[in-house]
Amino acid sequence: MTTIEKNLVNQIEDTYNLKDKVVIVTGSSKGIGATIAKELAKKGANVVVNYNASSASAESIVDEITEFGGKAIACKANVSNLEEAQLLVEKTISEFGRIDILVNNAGITRDRTFRKLSQAEWNEVINVNLNSVYHTTSAVINVMLEQKFGRIINISSVIGQSGGFGQTNYSAAKAGMIGFTKSLALETARSGITVNAICPGFIATEMTAEIPANVMEGIVGKIPMKRLGKTSEIAEAVIFLANSEYITGQCINVNGGLYM
Repeated sequence: MTTIEKNLVNQIEDTYNLKDKVVIVTGSSKGIGATIAKELAKKGANVVVNYNASSASAESIVDEITEFGGKAIACKANVSNLEEAQLLVEKTISEFGRIDILVNNAGITRDRTFRKLSQAEWNEVINVNLNSVYHTTSAVINVMLEQKFGRIINISSVIGQSGGFGQTNYSAAKAGMIGFTKSLALETARSGITVNAICPGFIATEMTAEIPANVMEGIVGKIPMKRLGKTSEIAEAVIFLANSEYITGQCINVNGGLYM
């Protein structure tokens, strides 16, 4: 590698350096959230790995981060519950002294055609996918305002943009995240806080692995790039937004061209 190439690599690494930033990633014991947590830690961030039920998985992510020299703790909290979300933030501040980046990633699906969708299935998805965003963000916003610095990154979905058959609850929640993002971005733009959303397409995770092969074939056939996304590609977008000072209120689409 030439001196010029080395300098360029160093410049890129410096640009995306999150050294000593404190990050909460909700729902990060597996899937997209786990990769986001690990990649942020690789950039120097102190990471809170949030989980609700998968304690072993969360501790495994913490162990991985610790092994490569990063700092992380696991914290149990059902972020669909306001009090637990507040305790999550309180523990983060107690451990690290501040909170710089909030990644609202927690989410579930309860797919059902609308005529068969129960109120419980509607409420569960709205509570976990959308109300949790209010809970965690309301718990960090005053801290970020006092710091005059903050990055709020909401993991929405292509389904929140295009809709999805049998996903009225999920689509409504993810679309709500986009509206939340734009409105809060307006309110915080002059305070050193950016608020953005990432809208993944179909990503290779444990969740998509459960889709029947014939259905998956049809999904991939509709993606212009003819493949599922990687969790690392969502993490790259998170790192980009975490470092950006002049992007706010935007939806970054990471979907292989599925929705334009």
